[in-house]
Amino acid sequence: MAYQCKLAEKLIILNERGQGVLVRMNHIKKVCTDPKRRPTYFTDKSMESAIKYINRKFPNIDFRGGSQHLSSIQKQKSTVLEGLHSYYESFIDVMEFRDNVYELLNTIDACQCFFNIAVNFDFTKNYLDLIVTYASVIYMLSRIDDKKLIVGMYNCAYELSNGNSDPSYPRLGQMFLEYDHPWKKLSEEFGPHTKSVTEALLSLHMVYPRRNLSADQWRGAQLLSLLASPATMLTPACCDTMACEYLSMEVMERWILIGFLLCHGSLNSNAGSQSLWKMALRNGLYITVIRDEVLNIHKLSEEFFDNLKGYSKRIPDIKECKEYVVTNCGALRREKRSFLRNALKELTKVLEDEPALLGPKALFVFMALSFSRDEVLWLVRHAENIPKTKTPEDYADSQMAELLYYIERLRTLLAQHRYIIQRYHLQYLSQYDALVLNDTIQGMCVCPEEESVLMSSFVSTLSAMTLKHLNAGEEFDLKPFRLDWLRLQAYTSVGKAALALKDYPELAKIMNMAQFHTRMMDNVNELLCETADLSILCFHTRVFEKMFSQSSEDVSMQRYLMAFPLVCSHFSQCLHPLCPEETEEMEKQSLKLCVMFLEEISRQTCSVVLEICAEQCNLNEKLLPRHSAETISTVRNKKLKKPVPKKGDVPKEKPGTESLRKDRVIVTNLDKMHQSLTELCASYSICADFTVFKHIIVPAEFLLTQLEMRLNKVIVQMASYNQSTHEIARPSDLLAGIQAYVTSLHSLSCYINIDVARMVKNVLLQQTQPLDSYGAQTITTLYTNWFLEGLLRQASSALIVHCPITQCFVNQNTENEQSFQAEEYSDIGSLRTLAELIGPYGMKFLNENLMWHIISQVGELKKLVSDNMDVLVQMRANFDKPETMIDLQKKLTGCENVLKRMTIIGVILSFRSMVQDALQEILNRHCPYLMRPIKSLKDFMQPDLDIKMTLGVYEMASAAGLPCEIDPALVSAIANMQTENVSLEEEFKITCLLLVYIAVSLPTLCLDPNSFYSREHGGHQNNIHCLATAINHLAAAMFTVQRKNIQMQLQDFLKVASSILLQLGQNVERVEIKNRDSVYLILHMIVEQSPFLSQDMLEKCFPYVLLRNAYREVNKIFIHTTG
Repeated sequence: MAYQCKLAEKLIILNERGQGVLVRMNHIKKVCTDPKRRPTYFTDKSMESAIKYINRKFPNIDFRGGSQHLSSIQKQKSTVLEGLHSYYESFIDVMEFRDNVYELLNTIDACQCFFNIAVNFDFTKNYLDLIVTYASVIYMLSRIDDKKLIVGMYNCAYELSNGNSDPSYPRLGQMFLEYDHPWKKLSEEFGPHTKSVTEALLSLHMVYPRRNLSADQWRGAQLLSLLASPATMLTPACCDTMACEYLSMEVMERWILIGFLLCHGSLNSNAGSQSLWKMALRNGLYITVIRDEVLNIHKLSEEFFDNLKGYSKRIPDIKECKEYVVTNCGALRREKRSFLRNALKELTKVLEDEPALLGPKALFVFMALSFSRDEVLWLVRHAENIPKTKTPEDYADSQMAELLYYIERLRTLLAQHRYIIQRYHLQYLSQYDALVLNDTIQGMCVCPEEESVLMSSFVSTLSAMTLKHLNAGEEFDLKPFRLDWLRLQAYTSVGKAALALKDYPELAKIMNMAQFHTRMMDNVNELLCETADLSILCFHTRVFEKMFSQSSEDVSMQRYLMAFPLVCSHFSQCLHPLCPEETEEMEKQSLKLCVMFLEEISRQTCSVVLEICAEQCNLNEKLLPRHSAETISTVRNKKLKKPVPKKGDVPKEKPGTESLRKDRVIVTNLDKMHQSLTELCASYSICADFTVFKHIIVPAEFLLTQLEMRLNKVIVQMASYNQSTHEIARPSDLLAGIQAYVTSLHSLSCYINIDVARMVKNVLLQQTQPLDSYGAQTITTLYTNWFLEGLLRQASSALIVHCPITQCFVNQNTENEQSFQAEEYSDIGSLRTLAELIGPYGMKFLNENLMWHIISQVGELKKLVSDNMDVLVQMRANFDKPETMIDLQKKLTGCENVLKRMTIIGVILSFRSMVQDALQEILNRHCPYLMRPIKSLKDFMQPDLDIKMTLGVYEMASAAGLPCEIDPALVSAIANMQTENVSLEEEFKITCLLLVYIAVSLPTLCLDPNSFYSREHGGHQNNIHCLATAINHLAAAMFTVQRKNIQMQLQDFLKVASSILLQLGQNVERVEIKNRDSVYLILHMIVEQSPFLSQDMLEKCFPYVLLRNAYREVNKIFIHTTG
């Protein structure tokens, strides 16, 4: 009979199906209680009447009498059917599952099956699992408040569509009514099964009390210690009940508490049942139903037994157990976790040192994982629902990270050394288990044919395994072996079996041991799911996050923090094929938690790293040359024997004194930061990467990302830019600070294997762009804004003077002191440092902004030319007629404005030239082999042949900082401002007249007292020497756009300018004569700087003797003023 019943197969199938149905019920409950995910029909106002009617009449809904209430469903019947179909089918699954469980339990009772966890472990375990799963399904069904509404609404839509009710509806409705009080109904159902259930539960007396020990008892027995008895270290870890050793305590407690709740008869009649029940009640307040659904078992038991006759004595037992839990359990569990942390640490260290011990001591590993998982899950359950107690701290654990870390380490060791485990157990199975099993079978008196075939197959399967198969890389599949053993347990556990397993305990012991060994060959991952799966933490996110937060605050726990994101890799194990809808949501939740943990760890690590860098930067700053003046002064005073400072004056510490220590016990802040960094970086060594829902997570990349983001901010902060006061750090100071940071950052590679160089390059490259990758301003933008708004704006007002000799800008001596020294930011060293910092990309951005300002001035100049067009045309034709020119000059307006704007353009272009020279120097230093070909190509080009190609080469050369005859950036900017309405000839005319305008305006410069030439600076005090740069660059660019001969037009300009300036010499008594010599020099500068003009050309227009005299006069002034 046992062969035909297929008890083993049905138990496996129903348990698997039951788990799926349970997950479905939990999912439906979550959906129905979440306002965002609840079906829209339940919240639609038009459905309110139908909902009230269905809830009131369920399950006997009158469709004809209630048509006015159900009209809204009639309108949306197809949508309702489609939306509620999966829920309805899930409830049918519950009904079918119940029917099959009924049938199987009745069959088992009819067969008078024998249950003993120590003998037929798998058979008993599957039986008890089925009972608890079935009870959990029914309980979860009762927790779905909208179940009647779902089924009722679906059936209404079904009947309105098909003319008749769904065939399953009457039974579903009846089932819902029966299970309004689930535990009462379940206890009635299980009345006939009390004998079998009690027998199975009582067999736990051999396991549960032995496992339910305190931390002191564990410590006394030196549990899980491989070092306790070194002589037996290589002895295989085995016992009579192998699988019971790593059986979850939580699972056993669930069996006991729910089992005796359903079959409570033996609690009054059997002392063993009562003691087992009380023992389980003393272990905690809550048991898990599914995921985050828990039962307050004391409250439930008290309410349940309070309504039963003859169980009044059990109420005080429950209260006494509850009081014991509240008073003692938190502290006991805390001690257990403390013991397990040390035990797992020792076990991990030994196995890391000697991984070969994973063979004989594999059982120890799974026991350690199971014990630890039980304690973690107990704390999670109770931390969500902390009871009223005087010691709430017992329900929080700031050292949870360490326990999770060693759980993960043991899991990793099992995966890394899979070959060692397989090799050991393969030999154990084939050379010991097979022989002992064969001897045991030979010694059996009775062995029916079916059982004999199974046992012979066991021996042949084990004997056939050889190392050749393992070394060849073959995958082992011993699942049929384990299924046959379960079948044999079922065959030999029925009441009238010819071969009763209980009469052959030695056979059971050997087979249970062999089964464990087979799992080491092909089923380690599934065994890890049983003993170390922490996926339930996905549903207790608040507690999980709190654990992480508490651990991260403890410095000693920081090295274990990576265990938290690693636990997120378990979360995919709680999915079930029967509920695919929750996969996406669970994936999002898992990744969200994982990323949050990694970002926090990275943030902490990054903060410590940057604090160390900041400290090193401060120390480095003390070594900068500018701080040496005080030291030099002190030494000089000593030599000159000047008075010693007073006693109250504290002498300044020299750089390096912070490294001197009188006592090694003294711990500085830097020491603490290095210790914290060591701890945090140690956490990254657990694994290089791991997988969460098919997403490969690389923790080091989070750290690099965080460092990149923070370093960008730090560099910008170090620039110290103040937009209101136009203050900013000197480029040289910023570069020194960045170098100090980078040097410190490279030391991070000593702690953790990350590519710091790549990260630094990324950050520095981002700083050469206007915005970084996060959209924040960079030093390129800050320095561009500062030079434009701070330096060049004041230079345009002649508060700052451009000095061609020293190649920098200097402050004018004025009453109002400037907020900065211009030469500190614009000298050759500072600009080279700027080029080093922002590179060619940053320089390109700076040039683009400079061009924008130039073009805005050019636009204004064109307007001035248009306003004076007629006068300028006449002046161009009569420039060699002094009398006519005098009359025309009186009509001309805006001369000062033109020169002012041209000076501004000249200042900007002079600054650009300085910046380009600095960039060229830096690139020559960094990449000389790239610069030489660019320079050669630039020198080879001839603008007269192919201007388009020439401009392309010039653009490349200009990007490398090389000076060009024609500025490609200025050409491009001017070309872009051309309008379609104006022809090139018209533009050419305006440009020619602009040059005339500039030429005829030059005499007005003599009226400005600041127009004198300073030999010290090599330029004029009001920056008018920059006119030469402006005229040359602007004319070259504009005539290039208009495709005209640059040299010819500049010669015409020289003629007009020379003629106008020569007229100054004829008026000796006029005011203009004051700075005439200084203005004459501008003509010489124009020719000297222009690649298109020569001294010969100037000589034809303007006598050289006048230039010579002018230089002599300005030099006399210099000598006089300085002497």
